[in-house]
Amino acid sequence: MPRNATSREVADRLHSAAIHLLRRVRRTDVDTGVTPAQLSALSVLLSGPKTLGELAAVEQVRPPTVTRLARELERLGLARREADTTDGRVARLRSTAKGSAILRRGRELRIGELARRLRALDDVELRTLDDAAVIIERIVKE
Repeated sequence: MPRNATSREVADRLHSAAIHLLRRVRRTDVDTGVTPAQLSALSVLLSGPKTLGELAAVEQVRPPTVTRLARELERLGLARREADTTDGRVARLRSTAKGSAILRRGRELRIGELARRLRALDDVELRTLDDAAVIIERIVKE
């Protein structure tokens, strides 16, 4: 009779599987025409405008790196700076319609690649993954 895995063992396997899965589906990112760093920054801006400091904190990069990234996003027409409505000294970076479209395209490519891989599963396996997704969504909200 197999023993039950500990939460630590499940966490270790889930961590590894999630990283490998993301690496596989991220291979489609090249088809968006922008870099992974640009896609990541655009995903942060999806929730609304951010100061460069806020963007740097979320992306876990240093201020000079986020400054270069912001300039490149602006040059490509993917984001624009705007003055803060409460403090004119503060600028916020906002995704443009073009930036949002590229982000949506990247998401669709990743989902398409994942869906392609999931088609190899039988109904029971697919239901199991659906149940697991519900659990994962619940624990990330904690």
